[in-house]
Amino acid sequence: MSKSLKRVRAALEEAGLPVEILEVENARTAREAADSVGCALDQIAKSIIFRAEQSGAAVLFLTAGGNRVCAEKASALAGEPLGKADAALIRGQTGFAIGGVSPVGHLTPIRAWIDPRLLEFAQVWAAAGTPRHLFALDAHVLPGLTGAVAAEFTE
Repeated sequence: MSKSLKRVRAALEEAGLPVEILEVENARTAREAADSVGCALDQIAKSIIFRAEQSGAAVLFLTAGGNRVCAEKASALAGEPLGKADAALIRGQTGFAIGGVSPVGHLTPIRAWIDPRLLEFAQVWAAAGTPRHLFALDAHVLPGLTGAVAAEFTE
């Protein structure tokens, strides 16, 4: 089991959540993930990481699978301009590779926001630290679990 997967499992267990992590053929994209588990595209909680340009910190936007993050709205929420996070920043600050970023189990604390669209579902699916592992959870648990604030930031 990868270190990333172990961190996600530990974070879920520490939160007292049931842990059932599924291994699938491929879940690098929200569409692949939704097809793999048989859910609606918007039930995939995408973890989108940006680089805060002034602080250099990674920031997390959890969005529904079919939505796109609006950089201007996201920057306004973060209180500073946001730019593209490269693979090194993502790996260094979250411990995850692109395509497998989980909303939990990050190496360092991360500021986060959540798309209200995700909260319309009883259950959502998220990456479990690799591009081939997913877990399901009650959508309403995500804000407390991740510290994410519900806000409008999609296009």
